[in-house]
Amino acid sequence: MFARFFFALFLAIASLSFATYNSAFAQDAAQPSGPIQTDDKTEADSAIRDRLREIYREIAEFRNIFVTVQSGVVTIKGRVLETTDVERAAELAARVDGVVSVNNQVSVETSVEKRIAPALERFMARVNQVVAFLPLLAIAVVVFAVIALFGFMIARMRRPWDSLTPNRFVSDLLRQIIRLAFLIIGLVIALDIMGATALLGTIVGAAGIFGLAIGFAVRDTVENYIASILLSFRQPFRPKDYVDVEGREGSVIALTSRATILMTADGNHVRIPNSTVFKSTITNYSLNPERRFDFQLGVQTDDPQTAVTLGVETISALSFTLKDPAPDGWIKEIGPSSVEIWLGGWVNQSETSLLKAKGEAIRKVLAAFKAAGIDVPAPTYRVAMDGEVKATGKKPAKAPTRKATAKAAAIKETEGDVSADTVIDQKIDEQIRQSQGQDLLNSDAQQEIG
Repeated sequence: MFARFFFALFLAIASLSFATYNSAFAQDAAQPSGPIQTDDKTEADSAIRDRLREIYREIAEFRNIFVTVQSGVVTIKGRVLETTDVERAAELAARVDGVVSVNNQVSVETSVEKRIAPALERFMARVNQVVAFLPLLAIAVVVFAVIALFGFMIARMRRPWDSLTPNRFVSDLLRQIIRLAFLIIGLVIALDIMGATALLGTIVGAAGIFGLAIGFAVRDTVENYIASILLSFRQPFRPKDYVDVEGREGSVIALTSRATILMTADGNHVRIPNSTVFKSTITNYSLNPERRFDFQLGVQTDDPQTAVTLGVETISALSFTLKDPAPDGWIKEIGPSSVEIWLGGWVNQSETSLLKAKGEAIRKVLAAFKAAGIDVPAPTYRVAMDGEVKATGKKPAKAPTRKATAKAAAIKETEGDVSADTVIDQKIDEQIRQSQGQDLLNSDAQQEIG
């Protein structure tokens, strides 16, 4: 019982609200603001009624509106499908010459049958329009397909794209740009055939906004991608080059579209983002095959220059050191218990291991100094005890004689193995084979220097 009561109350409130809405809408309707002359230019009620009936008869939405006029007051009744048509009907009545006021009693049609029928008519009209438009659409699609296919055929050609670019990656990027260009050309021509070129501006605007949002989201990825393209053009290093990128040393395995991959001397992989590589200071140790090793020794002797000369002669006698540029040495500084000398020599690092060569040179120089009586002492300290100063350590050795120097130079010992380490090179070769040509570096491409 209560349910029926509340349901009836709800219907009453809804009916009252709807009536109030129509009444308020009618009160807010436009009143006369501009003249529309009748045929006989009189203010007679019949002339106003006939004029409005003619107007409403010519407008499909207002054919169900009835007009009555009494003393210049126009009353319009009927139903329309859209809410906006209620106000439009009142505005038309208010514009007729001689109208004093408009009593708008037009309401919105709520009948399901009458509202669905016009919608179905509009739908069928659009379907017929699409059917009539199909031949033109087919022609536009065929034109677009032909232009796109032509662009894809040009992009698949090996020449001239491979010869214009330093590597496969850049040539593939150029091919993608060509495909995209032909797709855009085909789309513009197809839209022009269909008379919908205005749609292209909307598509371009939406694509621009979407691209901007994607650009902010993948900013780091885009930065690495652009850096990889620039690095592939600059070629600051080649595969298997030993480089130092801001303190990260290793042999170059590959340059991908996102990172530069190095292999350290321990066989570990290091992936450095290309944006970091592009902005960093790069030291390429392999660009020049000639590389110098150097070391320092502290000696105790009356004539340090004799030790320097003996050290340079010993390094020069090694089979793996280059004669041009020749080894060199000099007195560097005076230490607390010895004189520091600097010695260095050059090797061909493609044939000789730099670290092994340095170690072998130190061993040979120490042996020559020992044979010549040149002491390489441990650090010496002076300790004061009961007011006396006592020195610890050995006394400085006398300068070697010519005979001792000759004897040291004549020492013949078997040299250790200083050949280049090929283990890392073999691992890098295996990694390059596994990359299946995805490396952006090209051994035949021109470098920035070299």
